[in-house]
Amino acid sequence: MANNFKKLTLSDTDIKLVKKPSDLDVCDDNPDVLRVQLSCGHVSDPMSLTDCCKAQLFDGEMVFKCPLCKKEWPFDEVRKSAKLSKDELIGFEDMLGTNATKKFDIKDCPGCGTFIQRLHTTNLAVECSVCTERTGRIYEFCWKCQREWKGPRPHDDQCENVGCNIKDQELLKDCSMVTLTCVQNVQCPGIRACPFCGVLIEHLRVGCKIMTCQKCRKGFCFVCLKPAQECLQTSTHFVLCTAGVAPKQGEVPRL
Repeated sequence: MANNFKKLTLSDTDIKLVKKPSDLDVCDDNPDVLRVQLSCGHVSDPMSLTDCCKAQLFDGEMVFKCPLCKKEWPFDEVRKSAKLSKDELIGFEDMLGTNATKKFDIKDCPGCGTFIQRLHTTNLAVECSVCTERTGRIYEFCWKCQREWKGPRPHDDQCENVGCNIKDQELLKDCSMVTLTCVQNVQCPGIRACPFCGVLIEHLRVGCKIMTCQKCRKGFCFVCLKPAQECLQTSTHFVLCTAGVAPKQGEVPRL
Protein backbone atom coordinates (compact mmCIF):
# COMPACT_ATOMS: atom_id res chain seq x y z
CA MET A 1 0.00 0.00 0.00
CA ALA A 2 1.25 3.47 -0.79
CA ASN A 3 2.42 5.67 2.07
CA ASN A 4 -0.67 7.80 2.37
CA PHE A 5 0.83 11.14 3.40
CA LYS A 6 -2.12 12.91 1.79
CA LYS A 7 -5.27 11.46 3.28
CA LEU A 8 -8.66 12.23 1.81
CA THR A 9 -11.55 13.16 4.10
CA LEU A 10 -15.27 13.64 3.63
CA SER A 11 -14.63 17.40 3.55
CA ASP A 12 -13.00 16.97 0.11
CA THR A 13 -16.28 17.65 -1.65
CA ASP A 14 -14.82 18.96 -4.92
CA ILE A 15 -13.66 15.47 -6.01
CA LYS A 16 -15.43 12.10 -6.29
CA LEU A 17 -14.62 10.01 -3.21
CA VAL A 18 -14.91 6.21 -3.24
CA LYS A 19 -13.89 3.26 -1.07
CA LYS A 20 -12.48 1.12 -3.87
CA PRO A 21 -9.02 -0.40 -4.34
CA SER A 22 -6.49 1.77 -6.13
CA ASP A 23 -5.97 1.05 -9.82
CA LEU A 24 -2.53 2.72 -9.80
CA ASP A 25 -1.16 0.78 -6.83
CA VAL A 26 -2.13 -2.89 -6.60
CA CYS A 27 -1.03 -3.02 -2.94
CA ASP A 28 -3.39 -0.20 -1.98
CA ASP A 29 -6.60 -2.13 -1.29
CA ASN A 30 -7.67 -1.19 2.26
CA PRO A 31 -11.50 -1.03 2.04
CA ASP A 32 -11.70 1.59 4.80
CA VAL A 33 -9.55 4.18 3.01
CA LEU A 34 -11.07 6.98 0.92
CA ARG A 35 -9.68 7.36 -2.58
CA VAL A 36 -10.54 9.53 -5.56
CA GLN A 37 -12.24 8.32 -8.70
CA LEU A 38 -10.75 10.24 -11.59
CA SER A 39 -12.58 11.46 -14.69
CA CYS A 40 -11.29 8.47 -16.66
CA GLY A 41 -12.99 6.14 -14.17
CA HIS A 42 -9.85 4.77 -12.52
CA VAL A 43 -9.21 5.05 -8.79
CA SER A 44 -6.15 6.34 -6.95
CA ASP A 45 -4.97 7.78 -3.67
CA PRO A 46 -3.45 11.31 -3.78
CA MET A 47 0.14 10.14 -3.20
CA SER A 48 0.13 7.59 -6.02
CA LEU A 49 -1.44 10.16 -8.33
CA THR A 50 1.23 12.72 -7.41
CA ASP A 51 4.04 10.24 -8.12
CA CYS A 52 2.44 9.18 -11.39
CA CYS A 53 2.16 12.78 -12.63
CA LYS A 54 5.70 13.62 -11.48
CA ALA A 55 7.04 10.73 -13.55
CA GLN A 56 5.24 12.07 -16.61
CA LEU A 57 6.72 15.54 -16.03
CA PHE A 58 10.23 14.09 -15.80
CA ASP A 59 9.56 12.33 -19.10
CA GLY A 60 8.95 15.74 -20.69
CA GLU A 61 5.18 15.53 -20.94
CA MET A 62 3.01 18.66 -21.01
CA VAL A 63 -0.30 16.96 -20.17
CA PHE A 64 -1.20 14.27 -17.66
CA LYS A 65 -2.68 10.97 -18.83
CA CYS A 66 -3.97 7.90 -17.09
CA PRO A 67 -1.27 5.21 -17.52
CA LEU A 68 -3.98 2.57 -17.84
CA CYS A 69 -6.46 3.99 -20.37
CA LYS A 70 -4.38 6.94 -21.71
CA LYS A 71 -7.22 9.42 -21.18
CA GLU A 72 -6.08 12.94 -20.32
CA TRP A 73 -6.50 14.31 -16.81
CA PRO A 74 -7.10 18.10 -16.74
CA PHE A 75 -4.49 19.92 -14.66
CA ASP A 76 -7.14 21.33 -12.31
CA GLU A 77 -8.36 17.80 -11.65
CA VAL A 78 -4.82 16.64 -10.88
CA ARG A 79 -4.29 19.62 -8.57
CA LYS A 80 -7.37 18.80 -6.51
CA SER A 81 -7.23 15.00 -6.61
CA ALA A 82 -3.50 14.79 -5.79
CA LYS A 83 -3.94 17.44 -3.06
CA LEU A 84 -0.90 19.29 -4.35
CA SER A 85 0.78 21.50 -1.78
CA LYS A 86 1.73 25.08 -2.67
CA ASP A 87 5.34 24.04 -3.29
CA GLU A 88 4.26 21.04 -5.38
CA LEU A 89 1.93 23.23 -7.44
CA ILE A 90 4.73 25.71 -8.18
CA GLY A 91 7.06 22.83 -9.09
CA PHE A 92 4.49 21.27 -11.43
CA GLU A 93 3.82 24.58 -13.16
CA ASP A 94 7.55 25.26 -13.58
CA MET A 95 8.16 21.84 -15.11
CA LEU A 96 5.17 22.19 -17.43
CA GLY A 97 6.60 25.50 -18.65
CA THR A 98 10.07 24.00 -19.08
CA ASN A 99 8.70 21.04 -21.03
CA ALA A 100 6.72 23.39 -23.28
CA THR A 101 9.79 25.50 -24.13
CA LYS A 102 11.71 22.36 -25.06
CA LYS A 103 8.99 20.96 -27.29
CA PHE A 104 8.02 24.17 -29.05
CA ASP A 105 10.08 27.04 -30.42
CA ILE A 106 9.58 29.26 -27.36
CA LYS A 107 11.72 31.99 -25.80
CA ASP A 108 11.10 34.83 -23.38
CA CYS A 109 10.76 38.32 -24.83
CA PRO A 110 13.79 40.49 -23.91
CA GLY A 111 11.46 43.46 -23.49
CA CYS A 112 8.97 42.09 -20.97
CA GLY A 113 9.87 38.46 -20.25
CA THR A 114 6.64 37.02 -21.70
CA PHE A 115 6.97 33.57 -23.30
CA ILE A 116 6.70 33.88 -27.09
CA GLN A 117 6.32 31.06 -29.60
CA ARG A 118 7.93 31.58 -33.00
CA LEU A 119 5.48 30.45 -35.65
CA HIS A 120 7.60 31.12 -38.76
CA THR A 121 11.01 29.47 -38.55
CA THR A 122 12.27 31.32 -41.64
CA ASN A 123 11.93 34.73 -39.96
CA LEU A 124 14.08 35.79 -37.01
CA ALA A 125 11.99 38.94 -36.45
CA VAL A 126 9.34 38.06 -33.86
CA GLU A 127 6.70 40.46 -32.56
CA CYS A 128 5.72 40.64 -28.90
CA SER A 129 2.09 41.74 -28.60
CA VAL A 130 2.57 42.68 -24.93
CA CYS A 131 5.42 45.12 -25.68
CA THR A 132 3.59 46.40 -28.76
CA GLU A 133 0.55 47.30 -26.68
CA ARG A 134 2.66 48.76 -23.88
CA THR A 135 4.84 50.96 -26.12
CA GLY A 136 2.21 51.91 -28.68
CA ARG A 137 4.43 50.77 -31.54
CA ILE A 138 5.24 47.40 -33.10
CA TYR A 139 7.94 45.77 -31.00
CA GLU A 140 9.96 43.00 -32.62
CA PHE A 141 13.05 41.24 -31.32
CA CYS A 142 15.65 39.01 -32.91
CA TRP A 143 15.16 35.33 -32.12
CA LYS A 144 18.90 34.80 -32.47
CA CYS A 145 20.60 37.54 -30.45
CA GLN A 146 17.57 38.39 -28.22
CA ARG A 147 17.75 42.14 -28.83
CA GLU A 148 15.25 44.55 -30.36
CA TRP A 149 15.11 43.94 -34.09
CA LYS A 150 17.18 46.04 -36.48
CA GLY A 151 17.19 45.83 -40.25
CA PRO A 152 14.88 44.52 -42.99
CA ARG A 153 12.55 41.58 -42.50
CA PRO A 154 11.92 38.73 -43.00
CA HIS A 155 15.41 37.40 -42.36
CA ASP A 156 16.45 33.88 -41.42
CA ASP A 157 20.15 34.23 -40.54
CA GLN A 158 20.75 37.46 -38.59
CA CYS A 159 19.52 40.96 -37.83
CA GLU A 160 21.63 44.13 -38.08
CA ASN A 161 22.48 44.33 -34.39
CA VAL A 162 26.22 44.28 -33.82
CA GLY A 163 27.24 40.79 -32.77
CA CYS A 164 24.23 38.93 -34.12
CA ASN A 165 26.58 37.47 -36.71
CA ILE A 166 27.93 34.21 -35.34
CA LYS A 167 31.37 35.13 -36.69
CA ASP A 168 31.63 37.97 -34.15
CA GLN A 169 30.98 35.54 -31.31
CA GLU A 170 33.56 33.12 -32.70
CA LEU A 171 36.14 35.92 -32.85
CA LEU A 172 35.58 36.70 -29.18
CA LYS A 173 35.87 33.06 -28.15
CA ASP A 174 38.87 32.17 -30.32
CA CYS A 175 40.96 35.36 -30.27
CA SER A 176 44.60 35.11 -29.18
CA MET A 177 45.97 36.52 -25.94
CA VAL A 178 48.18 39.59 -26.31
CA THR A 179 50.72 41.27 -24.03
CA LEU A 180 50.25 44.97 -23.29
CA THR A 181 53.84 46.01 -22.66
CA CYS A 182 52.80 49.50 -21.56
CA VAL A 183 50.50 48.07 -18.88
CA GLN A 184 52.99 46.09 -16.81
CA ASN A 185 53.15 43.36 -19.49
CA VAL A 186 49.66 42.17 -18.63
CA GLN A 187 48.22 39.48 -20.86
CA CYS A 188 44.59 39.76 -21.99
CA PRO A 189 42.36 38.72 -24.93
CA GLY A 190 43.32 40.62 -28.09
CA ILE A 191 39.70 41.37 -29.12
CA ARG A 192 36.97 42.81 -26.93
CA ALA A 193 33.33 43.72 -27.51
CA CYS A 194 32.52 47.20 -26.29
CA PRO A 195 30.55 46.63 -23.06
CA PHE A 196 28.29 49.56 -24.01
CA CYS A 197 27.33 48.87 -27.64
CA GLY A 198 28.89 45.53 -28.61
CA VAL A 199 31.26 46.71 -31.36
CA LEU A 200 34.36 44.51 -31.62
CA ILE A 201 37.63 46.31 -30.87
CA GLU A 202 41.19 45.04 -31.30
CA HIS A 203 44.05 46.39 -29.17
CA LEU A 204 47.12 47.33 -31.21
CA ARG A 205 49.38 46.56 -28.24
CA VAL A 206 50.62 50.14 -27.98
CA GLY A 207 49.39 52.80 -25.60
CA CYS A 208 47.32 52.46 -22.45
CA LYS A 209 44.54 50.10 -21.44
CA ILE A 210 41.68 52.62 -21.79
CA MET A 211 39.85 52.41 -25.11
CA THR A 212 37.28 54.75 -26.62
CA CYS A 213 34.68 53.05 -28.80
CA GLN A 214 34.45 54.72 -32.19
CA LYS A 215 30.72 53.98 -32.40
CA CYS A 216 29.28 54.98 -29.03
CA ARG A 217 32.25 57.18 -27.99
CA LYS A 218 32.31 55.70 -24.50
CA GLY A 219 35.50 54.70 -22.72
CA PHE A 220 36.22 51.38 -21.06
CA CYS A 221 39.19 49.40 -19.81
CA PHE A 222 40.40 46.80 -22.32
CA VAL A 223 41.78 44.67 -19.49
CA CYS A 224 38.99 44.51 -16.88
CA LEU A 225 36.12 45.71 -19.15
CA LYS A 226 34.86 48.16 -16.54
CA PRO A 227 33.84 51.71 -17.54
CA ALA A 228 36.95 53.88 -17.76
CA GLN A 229 35.96 56.18 -14.91
CA GLU A 230 35.30 53.24 -12.58
CA CYS A 231 38.56 51.44 -13.43
CA LEU A 232 40.67 54.58 -13.00
CA GLN A 233 39.38 55.15 -9.48
CA THR A 234 41.71 52.42 -8.22
CA SER A 235 44.47 52.33 -10.86
CA THR A 236 45.96 54.39 -13.69
CA HIS A 237 46.10 54.13 -17.48
CA PHE A 238 49.34 52.14 -17.34
CA VAL A 239 48.88 50.18 -14.09
CA LEU A 240 47.17 46.82 -13.83
CA CYS A 241 43.52 46.97 -12.73
CA THR A 242 42.63 46.00 -9.19
CA ALA A 243 39.77 43.95 -10.67
CA GLY A 244 42.23 41.85 -12.67
CA VAL A 245 41.88 40.60 -16.21
CA ALA A 246 38.37 39.89 -17.45
CA PRO A 247 38.12 36.54 -19.29
CA LYS A 248 37.17 36.17 -22.93
CA GLN A 249 33.61 37.37 -23.32
CA GLY A 250 32.37 34.45 -25.36
CA GLU A 251 29.46 36.43 -26.76
CA VAL A 252 28.60 40.00 -27.67
CA PRO A 253 26.93 41.81 -24.74
CA ARG A 254 23.13 42.03 -25.05
CA LEU A 255 22.00 45.62 -24.70
